[in-house]
Amino acid sequence: MIAILTDKPNVGREIARVVGAHKKENGYMTGGGYMVTWTFGNMLSLAMPKDSGKARVEWEDFPLVPPPYLTVKNIKTDTGWNPDINAVLQLKVIAKVFDACDTIIAATDASREGEMVFRYLYRYLECRKPYRRLWISSLTDEAVLEGMGSLRPGSLYDRMFLAADSRNKADWVLGLNASYALCQ
Repeated sequence: MIAILTDKPNVGREIARVVGAHKKENGYMTGGGYMVTWTFGNMLSLAMPKDSGKARVEWEDFPLVPPPYLTVKNIKTDTGWNPDINAVLQLKVIAKVFDACDTIIAATDASREGEMVFRYLYRYLECRKPYRRLWISSLTDEAVLEGMGSLRPGSLYDRMFLAADSRNKADWVLGLNASYALCQ
């Protein structure tokens, strides 16, 4: 069985239709030797200082640097900032799909951001299965089939991921430190 991961449900359903995965399950589609699932965009993010157990940031903590781990995206609720329950549930579905498959196809957006979405998820789930990259910019049947016929090794996109990861960390460092500095 082959897992295909997209970064949007509608893209997942479209690719599933093209590859013959017509059976609808909870959070994924299956059939034709494939299990197609999706994220809801950036479900994971760099951890915040509070995720390290710091209730309050002090001046001696600056400059802040992102902890070396990812957390599930948080949303504002009546009780404060809490993990997005939809993201938590879909992460469990993705883990189940990855566990049931021998190989994975990264079908997130053909961009630096799409590569980061896949790699963050792959790392978060501690996945070690081989993966290949579907690189398409159209969801026509022809484009999907052509892309599936020319899958590339994921390692060819390592530099793209490193660029995305570096930019994300730079945004975190600048944004968080500047926000704290301006609010003090």
